[in-house]
Amino acid sequence: MAYDLKIPYTTHHLMSWQNPERGDIVVFFSPTDNQRLVKRIVGLPGDTIAMRNNRLFINGQRVNYDTLSPGAEPFETHQLEENLDGRSHSIRVEPTLLSRHSFAPVKIPAEHYFAMGDNRDNSKDSRYFGCVERSRIIGRATAVVMSIEQGSFFLPRWSRFFSKLR
Repeated sequence: MAYDLKIPYTTHHLMSWQNPERGDIVVFFSPTDNQRLVKRIVGLPGDTIAMRNNRLFINGQRVNYDTLSPGAEPFETHQLEENLDGRSHSIRVEPTLLSRHSFAPVKIPAEHYFAMGDNRDNSKDSRYFGCVERSRIIGRATAVVMSIEQGSFFLPRWSRFFSKLR
């Protein structure tokens, strides 16, 4: 109910009072396969979004990044701190993974949002399926209930259970 009142378990909006803001982590149904996804809003209606070498540009301005843990080699995983309109969060970049590390400017239409995962090079997001219609957004995510490590036989990542998202 962060943004609106809906008929439970549907996308039928009864009343809206707020729209997602840049940096919000939202839950929505994928435009391609209707799968429920959790991603961060990086682009708002009317924005122009682009990416060059895993660095995001919003309306022609490069987003600020700080290095949290650089890989020892240029091809290793990097942890970066991304700042979206004064809201900082950590992202992961893995240059060796086949991913869209760059894309040409995209103008976001009215009532649409550009969503990206914080694990940038291992994320099915707006770079692949396009902008997300406002009507597909279910709500805002604020915490992790449980987490598993796919690369480690789906074992629980206990440190992430019930942790707050930022």
